[in-house]
Amino acid sequence: MIGPTPEARAELRIDITRGTVAPMPIAVTRFYGDNAYEQNYGRDIASVIAADLERSGLFAPIDSKAFIQADTSLNVLPRFGDWRIINAQALVQGRVIQTNDGRLRVEFRLWDVFAERQMAGVAYYTVPSNWRRVGHIIADAIYERITGESGYFDTRIVYVAESGPKNHRIKRLAIMDQDGANNRFLTDGSSLVLTPRFSPTLQEITYLSYFKNTPRVYIFNIDSGRQERLGDFPGMTFAPRFSPDGRKVIMSMAKDGNSEIYIMDLATREVRRLTHNSAIDTSPSMSPDGKKVAFNSDRGGSQQLYVMDSDGSNVKRISFGKGRYATPVWSPRGDLIAFTKMANHKFYIGVMHPDGSGERLLAEGFLVESPTWAPNGRVLMFYRQTPSDDKGRGGTSRLYTIDLTGANEREVITPTDASDPAWSPLIP
Repeated sequence: MIGPTPEARAELRIDITRGTVAPMPIAVTRFYGDNAYEQNYGRDIASVIAADLERSGLFAPIDSKAFIQADTSLNVLPRFGDWRIINAQALVQGRVIQTNDGRLRVEFRLWDVFAERQMAGVAYYTVPSNWRRVGHIIADAIYERITGESGYFDTRIVYVAESGPKNHRIKRLAIMDQDGANNRFLTDGSSLVLTPRFSPTLQEITYLSYFKNTPRVYIFNIDSGRQERLGDFPGMTFAPRFSPDGRKVIMSMAKDGNSEIYIMDLATREVRRLTHNSAIDTSPSMSPDGKKVAFNSDRGGSQQLYVMDSDGSNVKRISFGKGRYATPVWSPRGDLIAFTKMANHKFYIGVMHPDGSGERLLAEGFLVESPTWAPNGRVLMFYRQTPSDDKGRGGTSRLYTIDLTGANEREVITPTDASDPAWSPLIP
């Protein structure tokens, strides 16, 4: 039997530049396998893909109980009429094959159900232990094909894991996938650690640690486990952060009792001072092109955001709303600066353009702080702390994500309390 030819229609697409959009119904089927071994991987990989897409707030995976066509027959071709009945606009099918050398061949196809057209199809080879990452890579491919912008699922988060009583807090560096899986600790908690930040070009982090009450700045290579001390910095030192090319670290130091912003060349260890003001200048963040630095300062009488050229010249204040502003972080796209705002006895996470226009507040709470950008510049992560009683009991500190619409806030589950997250670039 020959069915009706589908009408010509525009390509399936989600326009994420229009603000809040209704999630697109998508069917992510269990990937086909010839035996139980392959079928188990096929089920788990499909589950990771569906969870990634759902958390983005842009997709609504359809419950598999509603599927009419079985995944076994999908090994041939989709029966598009069956998927239109359950209102699936997009369909993801795939297959897992164990190769002779023990690896997995994972292939997927993305279909536009109403146009009856394949939109994407790729095969990957990997060792079995890497199956979760393949799921994230496929979710990124689907996200990019339908939104037109790169995804952010194949990434990691480094953060400060907190445990113990409030008056004797143990703070360890920890790392996990962006969805909270594969959590592991990088330090043992014997020294206080603060402000981990990812390199934009390598799988490296810089962080601050207090060793015998002396602040030290370290660089830690995640893949090799190699740790390098950049130096001891007497006096208060804050918030080291990589330059966009990964060749420098910018930070604030109080060398002479006053906090100023400095930049260190990682090859030569040369340190150069950028600000010269009697006020407290801290929390520097460089623009993606390396030409500007955003920071916060109380030089105007209250804590506000400023932008200067990368040589320290041409300082301009950009925040003028009611309240205090802190922790500016430049978007990887360069179009926005995220910040923490304190006003009306509350904390807020917000964004504004680099010239200070278009301020929008995305999240609020008793304490929300430390925004960090996903590599596509569409999602922020931060931590939210709830209050404890006057004896330090109760209260939690958790990680959350929120998109730029402010309408899709999600908790990222961690095994302990968590603070100060930093989002990695896409894993190479």
